[in-house]
Amino acid sequence: MREESAAMMPARPMAGPPSPSAPALPDAGRPPVVGYRPGRRNTYAALDLGTNNCRLLIAEPASHGFRVVDAFSRIVRLGEGLGTSDRLSEAAVERTLEALRVCRAKMESRGVARAKIIATEACRLAVNGADFVTRVRDEVGLDLEIVDRQTEAYLAVTGCAALADPYSESVVIFDIGGGSTEIAWLDGAATNPSADPTLRIRAWDSLPVGVVTLAERHGAADVTRLTFEGMVEEVADMLSRFAIRAAPAANARHFHLLGTSGTVTTLAAMHLRLARYERRRVDGLWMSDGEVSDAIDDLLDTRLDQRADNPCIGRDRADLVLAGCAILEAIRRAFPSERLRIADRGLREGLLMNMMREDGVWRRGGYR
Repeated sequence: MREESAAMMPARPMAGPPSPSAPALPDAGRPPVVGYRPGRRNTYAALDLGTNNCRLLIAEPASHGFRVVDAFSRIVRLGEGLGTSDRLSEAAVERTLEALRVCRAKMESRGVARAKIIATEACRLAVNGADFVTRVRDEVGLDLEIVDRQTEAYLAVTGCAALADPYSESVVIFDIGGGSTEIAWLDGAATNPSADPTLRIRAWDSLPVGVVTLAERHGAADVTRLTFEGMVEEVADMLSRFAIRAAPAANARHFHLLGTSGTVTTLAAMHLRLARYERRRVDGLWMSDGEVSDAIDDLLDTRLDQRADNPCIGRDRADLVLAGCAILEAIRRAFPSERLRIADRGLREGLLMNMMREDGVWRRGGYR
């Protein structure tokens, strides 16, 4: 499974809808995690529990954003079966609780002062989502917040907007998740590197489709080109309302797409023909329209076992990557662009920057 390497993030303010700043690590019978200490160098944690993945970043403030000191990523498939049921299964819950225990241990060992822990589409949809949150608090000792779709869309923007071409007067940013896909149109050029990118959002949407739900509906083992087209058409229908609102986007100067998800990073890795995944080579990569098409075509020509053997895909994601490509293809057809920029960053990075901004870490000595 892919582990994330330490990276320096740009020191730009990242804003989203306000969130509670109370410590997110209750005791739950374990030694308490140290609380936030004003005026001291603190360690922060951001955890994004999605429909498919559980991802954690732990970081310390630095002069140009923050320095990642630890990371964790595990495919848990919390939303497995939600396409045919309205409940989180016990097996999925147990897998997820185990991953969250690992995250809790990492936060404790790193002396995390402040954490933000969010859940997205699977918990929003499931009738037992609130019960799951209670179990996480009681059994793991983490305060999990189920965020709404707008918050998720804004965090996706704040997490990767620094990669947008500064000369572009229009950008469509998207995040292909396990259970939903967030998409936003940023209108107008960035005024300066520290400007809040969410102020440029002209339109946004959260599509009720992700790699897990789409793969479950259409089958994931043997994806033919006909099956693939069926997935693209389904997503295109869901995207149509946003595509109408954001239609002027593609006509602006230097327009481009900016994507963050396992789908786009996998395509980037395949394009680079990496023997193993390398975040530093993928994050920020520009791909032409033809290069994206070639990478998708190459994937469509592979069997499930071949995708599973590819170290940049892996057995846990082999049955999902083509569903992600179908979502990407629907977006590309709605917003034709000669360029796609790849982001291996997103919600967690936005959460970290928001917490550090709220605490004023760059206003104190040493971080100016």
